[in-house]
Amino acid sequence: MMRKLGFGALWLGLAVYAFFLAPPNQPNTFELIKNLSLGEIDGINPLIVALFYIMGVWPMIYSCLLFFDGRTQRIPAAPFAALSFAVGAFALLPYLALREPSTAFPGQKNAFLKLLDWRWTGIALTIAAVLIVTYGLSNGDWGDFINQWRTSRFIHVMSLDFCLLCLLFPALLGDDMVRRGLQNSQLYWVAALLPLFGPLIYLCVRPPLAAALTMEANI
Repeated sequence: MMRKLGFGALWLGLAVYAFFLAPPNQPNTFELIKNLSLGEIDGINPLIVALFYIMGVWPMIYSCLLFFDGRTQRIPAAPFAALSFAVGAFALLPYLALREPSTAFPGQKNAFLKLLDWRWTGIALTIAAVLIVTYGLSNGDWGDFINQWRTSRFIHVMSLDFCLLCLLFPALLGDDMVRRGLQNSQLYWVAALLPLFGPLIYLCVRPPLAAALTMEANI
């Protein structure tokens, strides 16, 4: 119960902060979002470009855990995973508040789950993240980014969202490791404490969910 209340309180606090305490929206916010979405990034600080696209990688990282976790939950994981592509932690926190701890996986993997479970999916996401982060760090203007973080609600809340997604990953990590029969405390702490690349490393090295484990969960 305390876990549920904690996630619920965090979601409420995030909503209150984002809408009432964060810096105001700037007149060009909609145009900025549109240009980033269409890949029209000329004249946009590469750090902002990189952050925006990394926020598209994070939902895919979470999906690689959510859809296996959701198989035993009363609430489906799919709507929360889909919404996370638009609003990040705002969508994931309600799921984390409503879910029950579960290490089982009843049934068999369909084609979609096999793709999420595929080690090369994790490798592809890692390569994409490395390219995006390298682009942002090597070409970005930190002074401009800090100024926009202080004055733009979109940049401010997106940065906060990134930090929350880093911090929330362990909420699903432990159950996913047990589900796969994986006992490795070093891997857990790397995935839990290393922002962004820790979860990606986990997706690259975790063993696929074995048929024997899925059958055992049915017994």
